[in-house]
Amino acid sequence: MATPAWPRLAYSAALYALSPLIGWRIWREQVPTCSRLQRLGLRLQPLPPAPRIWLHCASVGEVRAARTLIEGLLERYPSHSLLLTTMTATGAQQSQALISEQAPSDQARLTHCFLPLDFPGAARRFVRSVQPELAILFETELWPNLIHACRQQDVPVAVVNGRLSPRAFKRYQRLRPLMASTLAEVSWLAAKSTADAERFNALGCSTDITRIVGSLKFEIASQDRACEEGENLLQEWEGRPVWVAGSTREDEEALLLKAHRQLLKSHPDALLVLVPRHPQRFDDVAKLCQTEGWTLSRRSQQQPATKQTQVYLGDTLGELATLYSAGQIAFVGGSLVPLGGHNVLEPAALGRPVLSGPSIENFADVAEPLQAAGALSLVDSPDTLAEALADYFADPERAQQAGRAGRAVMETQKGALDRTLTGLGLLLSR
Repeated sequence: MATPAWPRLAYSAALYALSPLIGWRIWREQVPTCSRLQRLGLRLQPLPPAPRIWLHCASVGEVRAARTLIEGLLERYPSHSLLLTTMTATGAQQSQALISEQAPSDQARLTHCFLPLDFPGAARRFVRSVQPELAILFETELWPNLIHACRQQDVPVAVVNGRLSPRAFKRYQRLRPLMASTLAEVSWLAAKSTADAERFNALGCSTDITRIVGSLKFEIASQDRACEEGENLLQEWEGRPVWVAGSTREDEEALLLKAHRQLLKSHPDALLVLVPRHPQRFDDVAKLCQTEGWTLSRRSQQQPATKQTQVYLGDTLGELATLYSAGQIAFVGGSLVPLGGHNVLEPAALGRPVLSGPSIENFADVAEPLQAAGALSLVDSPDTLAEALADYFADPERAQQAGRAGRAVMETQKGALDRTLTGLGLLLSR
C-alpha cells in the first residue's frame, strides 16, 4: 500500500527553509579526500565495483560498532563490494582508518564517501549513482528522502542495530506521521532490544518486519594488536597507576581533572590518559590542562609520558582501544555531563573495570548487564570518581575481577552478528 506523501513533502520543505543553516554546519564537516559536492549526491566516484551493498553509519561510534558487520559482509559476500557512508568528518576519518586495516583484497571492495543531505534531488542522485543491491542504515539513521529514493528504485532497506532511546522516542513522536510513512518503506528492522522494537512499532513500523536480534556492540572485533601496544605503553610508564578517560566532552574534562587532582593526594604518581571525543577540541583541552598547571604530554607530538607527566593527552584518531589498554581502569565520557554517555563495551572487552557518570541513557541496554556483573560502576561527581579510582588502585585484585566480569558478559551476549547477517541475507536473495 502506498504511503502518504504529504509528511515527506512537508519535511522536505522544512529542509529547504533551513538549508542555509544546514549548509553552514556541513561545510565544517570535511576531509581532504571527499568533495563537498558529495553532500548533493555528486562526485561519488570512484565507487567500488558492482554489485554493491551500501551501509550508512552516522559518525565515529557507529563506524566502530559496525566494524564486525562490515567485515562479516565482506567475508560472506565475496562477489560484492561495500560502500560505507558517514555524516561527519570524524566518521569519515574513522572509516578510512578501518579501510586501511583490511586485507589488500578487501580494501579494493570497501570505499567511503559522505552521505548526501536528505534533499529529494540529492537522495535520488545518490541512489541512482550507487545502485546498491541493499541499503543498510545503522541504529537510528532514518532519512525519509533517501529511504523513499531506495523504495522508488526497488532497493530493499534494512535498519540494523536499531535503537531508540526514550528521549529520542519522545522527539520522534512529535513527527509520527513522517516517521510512520518512512518506516513503512523499510524492508527489515533488526532491533537491539524488546524496548527498542516496541518504540519503533509505536512510531508505525510493522511488527511483521521487526526482529529482536541483540546489540552488535557486543560483537567487538579482536583487539590483540591494541592490547599489545597498550601493554607496551603501560610498561614504559613503569608500573604507575594509570586511568584512561575516553570519549570526553566539553565541560567534562574540567571535572575529570578535578578528580585527578583529588586522586593524586592518595596516589601521587598516578597518570591520567585523557582522550577527547572530537579532534577539533584537542588543542582546547591541551590549553585547559596547561592553564590549570598540569604537566602535559601530547601523543600527537610523540611526547613521552615521563615520571613528571601528570596528564597524557590522547589527541590522535583510531587509538582509543590502544589507550584503554594502556591503563588499569577506564572511565567512559559523555556521562558526567548530560549527553547520554558513550560505548562502555569498548574497555570492558579489553578486560578493564569501567567507570561512568550517571548519564548513560544512550547505552542503558548494554550498560545494564555490565552493572549487574560488577564490571561497570557509576559515579556522579569528581569526588566519587576519585574515590572509586583510589579504591581500585588500592585493591588490584578487585579491579582485575571486575575486568574479567566484563569480558564474561561480552562472551555471553554474542550472537547478534549472525542473526543480523542471516536477516540481511534474505533481503539479498530476493
